[in-house]
Amino acid sequence: MNEDIIAAVATSRLEAAISIIRLSGSNVIEFVQSFFTGKIINKRTQTISYGYIVDGEEKIDEVLVSIYRGKHTFTGEEMVEINCHGGIFITNRVLQLCLHKGARMAERGEFSKRAFLNGRIDLSQAEAISDLVTAHNDEARKLALKGIQGSISHFITDLKEDLIQIITQIEVNIDYPEYDDIEELTADKLLPKSQKLKDKMMHILSESKNIKLVKEGISTVIVGKPNVGKSSLLNALLEEDKAIVTEIAGTTRDIVEGTIRLDNLVLNMIDTAGIHHTDDRIETMGVEKSLSLISQADLVLLVLDGSKPLDNEDYMLLNKTKNTHRIIIINKQDQGCVIDIEGIHISAKDMNITDLTDYIKNSFDLSVINGEDAHVLANQRQLQLLEQANESLNKAIDAMNNKIPPDLIVTDLYDSWEKLKEILGEQSKEDLLDELFKRFCIGK
Repeated sequence: MNEDIIAAVATSRLEAAISIIRLSGSNVIEFVQSFFTGKIINKRTQTISYGYIVDGEEKIDEVLVSIYRGKHTFTGEEMVEINCHGGIFITNRVLQLCLHKGARMAERGEFSKRAFLNGRIDLSQAEAISDLVTAHNDEARKLALKGIQGSISHFITDLKEDLIQIITQIEVNIDYPEYDDIEELTADKLLPKSQKLKDKMMHILSESKNIKLVKEGISTVIVGKPNVGKSSLLNALLEEDKAIVTEIAGTTRDIVEGTIRLDNLVLNMIDTAGIHHTDDRIETMGVEKSLSLISQADLVLLVLDGSKPLDNEDYMLLNKTKNTHRIIIINKQDQGCVIDIEGIHISAKDMNITDLTDYIKNSFDLSVINGEDAHVLANQRQLQLLEQANESLNKAIDAMNNKIPPDLIVTDLYDSWEKLKEILGEQSKEDLLDELFKRFCIGK
């Protein structure tokens, strides 16, 4: 348990009805009692007391003080929350008094870090807390809440248990070869369990592939020749005139961005410069930038002018985007269609894009995240560690297939096990923890 007392404002620094100042540390209840008129020393945990925060004889604010005792608080140590009036000045006045009396300002994420270090939560649960605070759609909220409840901890612990059973079998054969009742272990006997464990890891990695899309939104690039209606489409999707729309080809010379929400999908939209051959230096730079964004996008909206025959630049774009997650959009439906190619027909100018938005929503199935038995990881750190664990397990499986003796395989299995432990923070380095928790809000 930490001896020092940390303090921070746990609510937004805005004019509001109420602000909460959170404190945690050894003897923090006695500490707050020294400048609070209400009686909290002998109160039970999770009780609220009324009184005034005072600085000597001066009353600073009328407040409610909540106390939390024992190891089952959020941080695993004594905590106090001061509910004061929400003005910025009065909130800072109460916080400054706490600091003047001997508390120190909490670092970013330090409350969650203490919860982790005191064994109240594991690292995956700590990350889920941050994810819940920053969630921008319902899927992200549900995913984060599952993480807080320990969903990742449960299935990673199961993987660890499966792996340690394989390791234990090998170690028993190595350490106690003299016992007759221990069956001689061969690589062939290890393979079924190892392969089953590999399948579990691969399933989790597969189900986790849409996590970035849920948390950060779908990176969506609109591409096409000049004057096919890309900017009109962006404006229709955004329902605002963000991009300049004219009859002059090449109006968009740089990147125009915006964000839209389709039910629980968030699209981070980028309208690119029209892709075509040009001698204009600035336009050329825009075209090069547009082409570079195609390979980075989660979704490519390729816009074609349905009122004109396809030309070489259209075919170039069709070829350039063929290996991407692409939707072909045939625009200018209001002017008729003279091209015979499969795609979604729209009229961006008339805001007639319902078929397109419905198609996009059906293209991304995030339902696996909402399933009760969904096994999904929450961020790139966790995914990378599971991939490394899987790589080490694959090395062991390859060695088993090559009839390598079990005692030479166990090192790779241990490497896999260590990576699984890192997901939960069971072997985290201090500098990694500092960097991770700095990304949290102050007061969290």
